[in-house]
Amino acid sequence: MKRKTIKLLFATLAVATVWTGCKKDKDLVPVPQPVVNEPEVITTMKLKFVDSSSVTNIKYATFRDPDGDGGATYDIFDTIKLQPNKTWITTIVLLNETSSPADTVSNEVLEEANDHIFCFSPTGTSATVTRTDLDGNGRQIGLQSKWRTTSSGNGTMQIELRHQPGVKDGTCSPGVTDIDVNFKVKIQ
Repeated sequence: MKRKTIKLLFATLAVATVWTGCKKDKDLVPVPQPVVNEPEVITTMKLKFVDSSSVTNIKYATFRDPDGDGGATYDIFDTIKLQPNKTWITTIVLLNETSSPADTVSNEVLEEANDHIFCFSPTGTSATVTRTDLDGNGRQIGLQSKWRTTSSGNGTMQIELRHQPGVKDGTCSPGVTDIDVNFKVKIQ
């Protein structure tokens, strides 16, 4: 009888050891999966320019590539036409028109403002650009800006949206390009 009791005791200890050894450690913290921050699909860039000295003086320029990057070419590519010696309050609206209804990508850019910056590069034009909107870290975005025109002339303005998740530093160097449009500019 004594042997049966010892065997039963060892069996119970073995089961208890296995049972407690297989329990999950409540102190372990699950490691979250990294967030994948995909670049946006953008088919359309619309620019609205409002003369700061006369709010009824409004200009527009649009670039549209209906199927997005690659595939067919653009079907709208306006020239930016502004008058000299003015300050223009400028708004950019981005759309994804491959979905129905069209998705306003500008809202996503604003929601992810800490990861986005617009870069403006004028060539041969007197227009200079100052971004006027800021992200949560106090860095400029560029959905809103002021364009200052001085002398008449023709040139181009490259407008590039940089997607910089986790690396935005206020410059246009890090990240990848979501959209890059080189508008012709006529200041007359």
